[in-house]
Formats: sequence, C-alpha cells, structure tokens
Amino acid sequence: MQKRRIANTQIEVAELGFGGAPLGALGSYIDESDAEMILTHALGSGINYFDTAPLYGHGLSEKRLGRILANIDRGDFVLSTKVGRRLVDPSQGVRNPQMRDEENKAIRYDYSYDGARRSIEESLERLGLDRVDIVFCHDIGVSTHGENQPAVFQEACEGILPALSHLRTEGVIGAFGLGVNDWQVCEDVLGLFDVDVFLLAGRFTLAEQTALDTFLPKCEAREVSVVIGGPYNSGLLTVAERRKATYDYKPVNDAQWALAKRLGSICTTHGVDLGTAALQYPLRHKSVASVIPGCWKMQELEQNLQRVHTPTPDTLWKALDEAGLATYLPV
Repeated sequence: MQKRRIANTQIEVAELGFGGAPLGALGSYIDESDAEMILTHALGSGINYFDTAPLYGHGLSEKRLGRILANIDRGDFVLSTKVGRRLVDPSQGVRNPQMRDEENKAIRYDYSYDGARRSIEESLERLGLDRVDIVFCHDIGVSTHGENQPAVFQEACEGILPALSHLRTEGVIGAFGLGVNDWQVCEDVLGLFDVDVFLLAGRFTLAEQTALDTFLPKCEAREVSVVIGGPYNSGLLTVAERRKATYDYKPVNDAQWALAKRLGSICTTHGVDLGTAALQYPLRHKSVASVIPGCWKMQELEQNLQRVHTPTPDTLWKALDEAGLATYLPV
C-alpha cells in the first residue's frame, strides 16, 4: 500500500485508510468478533491509518480500535480521533439517534480550550493508548449547526483550535485540523490557523467537486493535506439499484440518481467499476493524502482493497471531464 505524508509532518498514511464510524454501530450493528476480524484484516492488508471519534457509538468505536491496535507496534499505525463532542452521562446530554450501540453515554458539544484537552484525555483512556497522531475539531460547519454555526465557529476559534495548536507545539499530538462535511468552514479556518490536515466527508467525490474551485487549490498552495471521507457519497456511487441508493445517508432524488447512472455508464465503457473510479478519483489530487471509506462487512473491506489497487486508464478520467462530470486531474 502506497503512503503519503501529512503536510510537513513526519506522519505517513496509506492511500486507503479505515473510517471507524461503523465500528461504533453507525447503521447496521457490527458485533465484536466481526469488528476484530475486519480490523485485523485491514492491518494485514497494509492499511495503517485509522480514524475514529467519541461520537461513533458513544465511545464504542474508540474502544474497539484500541483493543486491536494495542497489540500492534505503535510505530506501525496512524490514529486520528476528534474533539468537540464530549461523552457525558445520559442525563447531561443527548444520544445520537443514528447509533445503535448500547454504551451508557450521551453527547454534549464542547468547543472550549479546556474541553479539547479533557476530550483527548478521555479518548486516550477509552483507546488504551498513550497518544493519538492527528486530532480533528469535529463538525463546526453549517450542515451540523445551521443558523447557530457562526457562534459555534467563534467558540472553536477562541477555544478548541488554539488548544490543538498548543498541543501540537507541546508534542502531545502530531497534527490537527477539522473533521467536517463542509469545505467552506475548512477554507475559513485555513485563513486563521496553521493547520496540517482536513478530514472532508462527502464533498470531494465523483459526484461533487465544488471544493476544486477555491478550497483545494489553497490547500495545495499552503501544503495542507486533505483526507477524504465518504468517497461513495454514502452509497450513491456503489449501488446498482435505486431503492438501495443514498446520498448523505438520505434517499437519492431523481437528479442524483441520473448523475450516478451517467457516471456509471462512462466507467463501464472504459472497463472500470463505478465504485473503483469513485474511490480513486480523490487520490488524483495532490493535496489528498488518504481516502477512508467505512465498511460494515469483510466483503466491503475486500472490495475497497481491490478497488484501490485496480489500474484505471487515463482515458476514463478524460472522458469524465469531457462529459462535464468530473474535472480531469493529471497525476
């Protein structure tokens, strides 16, 4: 598995990483033995980068990752987690309805300076590890906070982001940035803080490339890395039946489904599976260090591994560009 460096740090991540949300029972439940089998196989297949967060299963994802990674030499993997949501007693917060875990915890937003440090300490306790390599400030975009986003952004700029910057200077963490669903807030932070990396979910894919207009060029100019989550747009770019297709975890509309069919038709003409093209396309940008799809089953992990290694002809990417569907990115 080829590796790419995170910004100007010494952190190197595999081009295919592991999104840890499903380990926390996001969507269909994964039992303990399946989680262990999937993680063990990922490690054995050359995946060295694992992302998690307190949100995922109210701590369950961190616990499961920690149990497996504790048996691996610490220099052989890269781990990222997130701050901004603290786990609290159910009486003091709100349970996330997407999670199907049975952890006796709830979520409370905390974008304060002290909250960042406490959150990392709590994550390390759940993980059972001595450090995390990358920490992302989690979800400070409009898609999460709506009309309250400006106040949340101000709080993060005065609290959690300075805290992460100081922790990097102290050597407690190796890199920091945002983990969000909106590239616009990443661009805002890029002008204010010396960040290393952004985790952008679902916003730079075969189906959506507005991040190419201004955000990704700025990342490239400043040598800031980007990790891409949700490369399949939650399923639109991998399923053959509309009834199973989702976009941002919601049923697709007519325009979204029509786009997927057009993309799939061109990929088929060039002998490439749409999912393979979707996984590989973000990696063609110079700033993208890794793509981290989640997987619920061993079959999905095997599929991701096959897709990242499948050769794709340059004529495919040029054809998608000529059709006005995906900007051609030379490599």
